[in-house]
Amino acid sequence: MPDTNDQDSTIAFGPFRLLAKSRLLEKDGAPLHLGGRALDILIFLAERAGEVVDKRELIKRVWSGVTVDEGSLRFHITTLRKALGDAGEGARYVVNVPGRGYCFTAPLLHPAPSESRTSPPVSSPHALPSPLARMIGRDEAVEKISAELALHRFITIVGPGGIGKTSVALAVAHGELTAFDGQVSFVDFGALTDARLVPGTIAATLGLTVNSDDPMPGLLAFLRSRRTLLVFDSCEHILDELAPVAERLVQEAPELHILATSRESFRSEGERVHRLFPLDCPPERDGLGIADILAYPASQLFVERIAESLSEFELSEEDAPLVAEICRRLDGIALAIELAAGRVNAYGIAGTASLLDSRFSLLWRGRRSAIPRHQTLSAALAWSYDLLPAAESATLRGLSVFVGPFTLEAALAVASCQGIGESEAVEAISNLLSKSLIATSPAERRRLRYRLLDTTRTFVAGKLVESGEAARVARAHAEYFRDFLHDIALKSTGMQSAGGFLPYADHLPNVRAALTWSFSDGGDRTIGVDLAASAAQFFLELTLLTECYRWTQQALVSLDKGVIDSRQEMTLQAALGVSVMFTQGNTEAVRSAFTRSLQLARELEDLHWQLWLLRGLHIYLTRVGDFHGALGTGEQGEGVARKLNDPAATLNVEWMLGVAHHLIGNQDKAVQFCESAMVHNPGSQRLNIGHLGYDDRIVALVALARGLWLTGRPDRAVEAARYTVREAELLEQPLTLGISLIWTIYVFLWVGDWASAESLIERLIDHSARHFLGPYHAVGIGQKGELLLRRGDVAGGIEHLRRSQATLYATRHRIMTTVFATALAEGLVAQNQPDEALRTIDEAIAQIPEHGESFDMPEMLRVKGDILAGSGNAAGAENYFRKSLDLSRRQCALGWELRGAISLGRVWRHAGKAGDARDLLAPLLARYQEGLQTRDLVAARELLGALN
Repeated sequence: MPDTNDQDSTIAFGPFRLLAKSRLLEKDGAPLHLGGRALDILIFLAERAGEVVDKRELIKRVWSGVTVDEGSLRFHITTLRKALGDAGEGARYVVNVPGRGYCFTAPLLHPAPSESRTSPPVSSPHALPSPLARMIGRDEAVEKISAELALHRFITIVGPGGIGKTSVALAVAHGELTAFDGQVSFVDFGALTDARLVPGTIAATLGLTVNSDDPMPGLLAFLRSRRTLLVFDSCEHILDELAPVAERLVQEAPELHILATSRESFRSEGERVHRLFPLDCPPERDGLGIADILAYPASQLFVERIAESLSEFELSEEDAPLVAEICRRLDGIALAIELAAGRVNAYGIAGTASLLDSRFSLLWRGRRSAIPRHQTLSAALAWSYDLLPAAESATLRGLSVFVGPFTLEAALAVASCQGIGESEAVEAISNLLSKSLIATSPAERRRLRYRLLDTTRTFVAGKLVESGEAARVARAHAEYFRDFLHDIALKSTGMQSAGGFLPYADHLPNVRAALTWSFSDGGDRTIGVDLAASAAQFFLELTLLTECYRWTQQALVSLDKGVIDSRQEMTLQAALGVSVMFTQGNTEAVRSAFTRSLQLARELEDLHWQLWLLRGLHIYLTRVGDFHGALGTGEQGEGVARKLNDPAATLNVEWMLGVAHHLIGNQDKAVQFCESAMVHNPGSQRLNIGHLGYDDRIVALVALARGLWLTGRPDRAVEAARYTVREAELLEQPLTLGISLIWTIYVFLWVGDWASAESLIERLIDHSARHFLGPYHAVGIGQKGELLLRRGDVAGGIEHLRRSQATLYATRHRIMTTVFATALAEGLVAQNQPDEALRTIDEAIAQIPEHGESFDMPEMLRVKGDILAGSGNAAGAENYFRKSLDLSRRQCALGWELRGAISLGRVWRHAGKAGDARDLLAPLLARYQEGLQTRDLVAARELLGALN
């Protein structure tokens, strides 16, 4: 043990006194026997009170020079806890901090020798209840309230039931005993049922004899003459009578201070309100470890209360996220957390978490010593609920239908179905907020959001069912969100106003709940169809494609074919097409949905929807490899855009044409049509996100970046590619970001920047898996295979490419199959499988219909030439190289032309035709003004040097 001072210091805590030098522990003045090792542990921990002492350090100090395991330490800790009291009491003093060590947590008093004989302040006639041995997460609140109490004479601590108002008030009161010379009295109004007895109750608490019907004169006479602190606890049910009494006492007794606790404020003159907020909970975020979770007071309280009943409890990595979830679900309410912790002994942490969904959790009992209304959550909530006037209780029941945050307008819509007028409902909501039964929820916009704490919502939802109002309220809730989303959809009609749903993303839980009720057995499918049609765009903007598919399909099945609404069906078919395309692949169901929706748009003569649907069909046709069909769709869009006479629509159509030209192979036209996308124009942003899943400007930018490389501008291509990804990131839209990654990756593969390509490929694979974008994930796997080939891992590259191809063929994502087949053929050649390589490239070439026009056809012809050259067929190879060069020139694809020239130049060099090779290669190199250090240009210069 460490040396102590010559003078024996005394450490006091609870009923105990510890004299370290004398190695003596007393309880209530009597010596308490404690084993030597346990006493050593106590002294060491007490001298470092409040610190977490590592287990290894503790063992080293107590068993100096002796090797022992942690089992010995745990045994003596258990002995120490038993000596300090029962398991619950002892655990208050010595707490196990999982994964770290032990901590002595009791409040300590180190009296100096001269102070130890000083008489304590004279206590008030009605002694304060004992404070908690250790209060978690409230130190700042106690300090702030104590400071306010020195400046203001009437403080009310306000908060919902079970949040810890009384505990904080008692901590403040005990801290103020010296300042008030012991004249601190605690008045518990919780059990008072007759409000007329308020003055008499205060007088009785102060030990005054009441000899008249009006105790106030005597009470004032007593309080005027002395400095006193009165703690009024649990005042919410008698505020109408108590508020004027408290106000008068403060006005007429200048030395009196009042500290009150209530679920709502007194609204009295001179009152200062301190709102007590829930304990901070761990955020809902992946990757939080034990230390991160235990940094939050709510988790600390939960774990410490478990340790009181399970002295050797240690939080595991597996259970830590569940603790965080429990604390969040209980909204950081101290009473709720303590009651849940009390269930862990019986159900374990996972079992306790699962039981939170059950109303039985409201009936969990806490400490027997607790006041009745704090022994269960249900009792605590019933105490508040039973005090409400009829309009407020009915309003609160109705609000239980909301899941997550809601607006005042939504609340009023639900209240109206219960026969509560708007002005009455507004007043009720205001009162419920002041009574801490409703909380405010932060919102990105200036509009205020409200919410019920989960425990409150569960309790009043039961009351809603008991009242027989549940079906009526659920209908009003669903009708409100149907109309709400419909209004936003109408405002979003028009190319420049798409994206109007994003500010309302926090309504998502309520939209889900409304749809679930509408299509349930007790719901209304007519409302459900209307709601699903209005919600379709909402789900698409939030990239909730699986949900969009689920609800639109259910609505289409439920449509009454006899009384069908064309606009509803048009909206639902469009959303179905988009959601199926991006989650299940390019099936015929996608073409069918878009075609039907486009037919309805034409019947309705809705030009905006026609253009949107032509864009959707354009996307589909590009994905299945029908590039000429996509160009034709763009040309149809030109006619619609002219009728609209809308600059944004015209720009949109130009980009459609540019993308189609790029995929067909008309690279000069592609660059011409898509260059406008480099101009940052907020009016052109999000043109189709709301209806078709992603931003057209980003699609045009990727076509531009690729077109720039193909037309011989590598540096500008890289610049445009990086810009495209940055712009896509700003949109925070998963589909758009996925598209930007897929297509810009090739720019980096083409220039030979393997590091940038690898970074983007890994990001694409992770991004597509996280957002359930199956075809995108397959593309990422294929691109990883291509990169492995370039780096020399031929076997790994081929394996990745084959996996990718299997998925892409199954989902009809044909836009990439020829690209990956070309890479696979090169890999097979490297594995000395020329026949398989030739068969693979021939199958890829055969996939290109009609005129053989495709952005990658020159490269496929070149690779076939390389395969033939490697097999000794120089004449056949030269034939395909010439075809590649001719097509490259027609496509204005200088990038492909240079590659074809390199391949043909190598064949000619071996054939002794070095001069011809030089004449072919040198003019092409001379056309490049940038990108001189990129992969193909370096290879071309090296070959030219060898030819010279």
